[in-house]
Amino acid sequence: MSEAHDEFLQVPIMSSEGPVMIQFVSNPSIAGSSDALSASLSACPSGRSASEVEIEVLFHDADGYVYDDDGCCTASLLGCGGEDLESGGATARLLRSPSPGMEFVERDGKGGPKWSEMERVRFGRSCSSPGKAGENESASSAEGPVLVNQNSNPKRSISRSSSHGIRIALDSCERNSSSNLNEKDIKQAIMFSASLNKLSLSQDEATEYTHLILEEIQTGQGLAKLSGTRKGTLNDLQPTCWSTPIPTKHIQCMTSTAIVFFRAHWRRIWVIVIWLVACAALFTWKFMQYRQRLAFEVMGYCLPTAKGAAETLKFNMAIVLLPVCRNTITWLRRSRSINSVIPFNDNINFHKLVAAGIVIGIILHGGTHLSCDIPRIAMADKTIFGRTIARDFGYHQPSYMEIVTSIEGTTGIAMVVLMLIAFLLASRPSRRNPGSLPPLVRQMAGFNAFWYSHHLFIVVYVLLIVHSMFLFLAKDVSEKTTWVYVVIPVMIYLGERMFRMVRSMAYESKILDAMTYPGKVLSLKMAKPPGFRYQSGMYVFVQCPQVSKFEWHPFSLTSAPDDDHLSIHIRSLGDWSYHVYDMFHEALRCSNLDLPKVSIDGPYGAASQDHSKYEIILLIGLGIGATPFISVLKDIANGLDKEGCAANHHSANGLRKAYFYWVTREQGSFEWFRDIMKEVSARDSKQGVIEMYNYLTSVYQEGDKRSVLISAIQALHFARHGIDIISKTPVRTHFSRPNWPRVFHGLARKHIGERIGVFYCGPDDLGRQLERLCHKMNMRTFTRFVFHKEHF
Repeated sequence: MSEAHDEFLQVPIMSSEGPVMIQFVSNPSIAGSSDALSASLSACPSGRSASEVEIEVLFHDADGYVYDDDGCCTASLLGCGGEDLESGGATARLLRSPSPGMEFVERDGKGGPKWSEMERVRFGRSCSSPGKAGENESASSAEGPVLVNQNSNPKRSISRSSSHGIRIALDSCERNSSSNLNEKDIKQAIMFSASLNKLSLSQDEATEYTHLILEEIQTGQGLAKLSGTRKGTLNDLQPTCWSTPIPTKHIQCMTSTAIVFFRAHWRRIWVIVIWLVACAALFTWKFMQYRQRLAFEVMGYCLPTAKGAAETLKFNMAIVLLPVCRNTITWLRRSRSINSVIPFNDNINFHKLVAAGIVIGIILHGGTHLSCDIPRIAMADKTIFGRTIARDFGYHQPSYMEIVTSIEGTTGIAMVVLMLIAFLLASRPSRRNPGSLPPLVRQMAGFNAFWYSHHLFIVVYVLLIVHSMFLFLAKDVSEKTTWVYVVIPVMIYLGERMFRMVRSMAYESKILDAMTYPGKVLSLKMAKPPGFRYQSGMYVFVQCPQVSKFEWHPFSLTSAPDDDHLSIHIRSLGDWSYHVYDMFHEALRCSNLDLPKVSIDGPYGAASQDHSKYEIILLIGLGIGATPFISVLKDIANGLDKEGCAANHHSANGLRKAYFYWVTREQGSFEWFRDIMKEVSARDSKQGVIEMYNYLTSVYQEGDKRSVLISAIQALHFARHGIDIISKTPVRTHFSRPNWPRVFHGLARKHIGERIGVFYCGPDDLGRQLERLCHKMNMRTFTRFVFHKEHF
């Protein structure tokens, strides 16, 4: 490659996520290059070859400690902001600013920039290492200053590892006769960068951002510092090392792990232990009872095993209803003493656990009867049969089919078939991902199949009572105790269903406003029914009679308790939600004032309402999973307006700090809660109780060569107007996914020895990762993280 011209402009962008360097250059020697995605500098100062120039982005905190991709401390930088660092004869410039800023370097003799026209924008491939454009793909988001080494070679480079830095450049393929910056080319570069990162950008916006860059250059000030001090928007958390040493002895490590695990899950543990003890006690009691009977001589241990399993089935068929009595659970949540010892947030998990116990009971009870007890009765010695159990069968020794086709046999088999259908259609592949099933099964799967099949339990409970009334070997009425187990839970459940029906009819769900957003999201604003009281984080069930009179679906409330209305956001993820969205979308498009009617039932308690137990909370929402936390944020912001809260820098319920992380993959998602975020930011502008972080995963991570131009414009626009160009809110948008270990390390460092409530709503995979991370942080720091996940 030939020598490059000396016409170039370096732009180091200092942001809260970390500075990056852009170099706008003119280099006719590569004008014929056809590679649109490359990875290094293509122009250098006069007299210096392209291979001698390297730009590195390093990630470190304000103290100069370098961190790898996992946020672990690996090295220390010697020097302070603005000093020249000598490294093996190479001079490296450490660009550091106490606050986020932007600096334009390399100007002509008149103080203005000297750029050449750019016909196209590309990201250059490394001059010294062709073909390694992707070597930095795994770099973490830029956090910290930039090291710019302008006289380096491979041996003297400060850091060539892609995990610590990335080379950034923006080059052109042609230039015109003018050496001044061309507005058309900058606008074209902006549009190209936006398209590359899947961002929606209008021509007017591109023109505005082009003028913004030109205006900044033409001011001649050279340095534009970003404010970056807007509370709750730009202040990133710093990484931290472990607060406590990791146990080295195996026994000590196991003990510490057990203590931390018990402290985090003791409420779950005691409930599960009591359930297991109850099942074991009932099984043992009934096993020993039938072990002493004459029938044991005919059927052996098969009989007490089947009867012991039957007793656990009675118990589990009773308590399986209690976790889904949502009104009862919501009422019990109001008691702090009860709520502090019973893990109501795990009601669905406990429901599934009891269902698993029912499956085991069915296998033991039905399996031993069909494969052991009945054959032994049919083939028993007539003498032994007559001496032991003949009276129970009317002194007639039945055949295998006679027993199977009796009332006891047919009702038992019918219950097993119905429960098998319900269990299969409630499984995760059938309910959440029916597309992964074979075509024949796929048509019978989905949420509707789960919803309707679960109502087969009505028939199951009727069959259960009939089955218990005609048991052989149990002629005494005192032994027919199934109804004793199930009567109270069934009455509670039926009472709840009746109450729900009456209440939903009493609530007048008048729709005040409806809006559709990108991503097929429907927002409904409804009049608040008289007497409707709820806490932030709760949810309601919604029915649309024009779609289905039987389907009720849960949706988190996005309004705050103090609001004079109710609001929900519905994203189209299934048949029901698609139909509801289409109906409202068509009505709004036609300006039809007669909107579809909806009914609501609730409110119901959820994990997010437990945020009031903590002074510090971390809210994490993925996509539409942000809805329960929008209600929480509005509630906190409303509390800040109350007398005395502003001066004390806390909300009305004692909350001192709330961190909100919202991760989404589409830019249009930010429109869902744009007005709410503006409102929350405005109310919290003085107190600084709330910090909000938006993450957009469709854009390449910050510091990546493909997103540096967008980052530059974003930083400059925020400095001028205080509005993020991506979300159009005062909350700055970060690129790619959050580095969760770094986020948690920062919280542990900032809140040493305190208790932080972590609330998550989103896919289970990340939920498990975050729960493990909470456990890890509890093991190794003085800060305690308590994890909560939404379950519907």
